[in-house]
Amino acid sequence: MPRHDGRRDRTEAGQATLMIVGFAFVLAMGVALVVDASAAYLQRQGLDTVADGAALRGADLGATGREVYAGGVPADRLELTAGAVRASVHDYLVSSGAYASYPGLSFAVHVDRATSSVTVHVRAPLDLPLTVPGSPETATIGASGSAVVVAER
Repeated sequence: MPRHDGRRDRTEAGQATLMIVGFAFVLAMGVALVVDASAAYLQRQGLDTVADGAALRGADLGATGREVYAGGVPADRLELTAGAVRASVHDYLVSSGAYASYPGLSFAVHVDRATSSVTVHVRAPLDLPLTVPGSPETATIGASGSAVVVAER
């Protein structure tokens, strides 16, 4: 609409396009964030299962060493052999296919002789399906599982 002085008002044409593009960008970043967070959550759940199974196997097979045969089964808790626990955890991770399912998987084992407990910490790199600008390119997810060996009569 012309002004009285003969100049035209600036129109707002193009402003809506800029706003739509901005909202689309924010929406795409939100979708990428939700997808990546879901992938991280699902991998952590899987690693929880792996860590629990490894801790159970380590506690079970780590207690069947020569200590039981030489000294008999104790009244309350079985003594764990750290080397046997680590070996059985590694064997479990190989036989269960954890190394194939989670490339780059690493583990650490803590044996508490006082409580006859085994704690297994597993870590694996996370391959993010979508990347959010400004986010790290690689992520690592970890989980822990523990088990206690108790002798039953």
